[in-house]
Amino acid sequence: MRTYLDCIPCFFRQALFAARLVLKDESRIKGIMDEVGRLLPHIPMDSSPPETGRQVYKIVHQATGIQDPFKALKDESIHRALRLYPDMKRMVLEADDPMEMAVRLAIAGNIIDFGANPGFQLEQDVKEIIAAEPVINDYPLFSKMLDEAQTVFFLGDNAGETVFDKLLIETIGRRVVYAVRGEPIINDATVEDARKSGLDEVAEIISSGCDAPGFILERCSKEFRHHFETADLIISKGQGNRESLSSERRPIFFLLKAKCSVVAKELGVTTGDTVIQYASSANENHPKEH
Repeated sequence: MRTYLDCIPCFFRQALFAARLVLKDESRIKGIMDEVGRLLPHIPMDSSPPETGRQVYKIVHQATGIQDPFKALKDESIHRALRLYPDMKRMVLEADDPMEMAVRLAIAGNIIDFGANPGFQLEQDVKEIIAAEPVINDYPLFSKMLDEAQTVFFLGDNAGETVFDKLLIETIGRRVVYAVRGEPIINDATVEDARKSGLDEVAEIISSGCDAPGFILERCSKEFRHHFETADLIISKGQGNRESLSSERRPIFFLLKAKCSVVAKELGVTTGDTVIQYASSANENHPKEH
């Protein structure tokens, strides 16, 4: 997915949110916004939003001296998700189709996003998402391909939703490889965050080696690219991962909630809709102009 003009205000908003997490001095925050402004003339509009996002957050890191300004929020979201875990586990066990329920819950966890959607209400949003039918629903194909797959590569997104992902992996019933960000970026999961969720109990956790809020393949490690190129099935969570991988022709299923108008329009859905989309379906859609 390329960058749209509508993405530019979002870069500023995210930089402001991150800066205010760790700074009180308005003049220093203004300096960060000025630096983001100076970045704008150099943004390639044919690159994905996560590519620019990594540059925006690098400005915040350098100006504040704090590598992980979202650490406290990530820890809080993991704890909140862990409190929901027993009820979610029960929902999966009691469902007519436990796998489908686990997939829906995994998508519900995608609501935890201090970048695109800092005003989320976790418990309420989870109930609403699992009750709604995905507008793009390739779950039948997902179920079939999962049954046939020998190797599963799981691409994580936000820290709190790793708890929801653990539930899906438990339902899959076999060990998978789970990839996270190479460095702290927004509230996305790192290896440390995934371990706090207990994901190391059900998956082999690897770092992508990439410092963007998505998986930009040319910036990822050889280990990541090996799993990406050889896995029988790839589960990709969240907007940032779809933004960076939507043109890839691999057996990828994108599980997400459309949290902004740009991504929603790319998908042909409405903001707030949930999606289970096979990558080949994504590639059939022509990019839409804004």
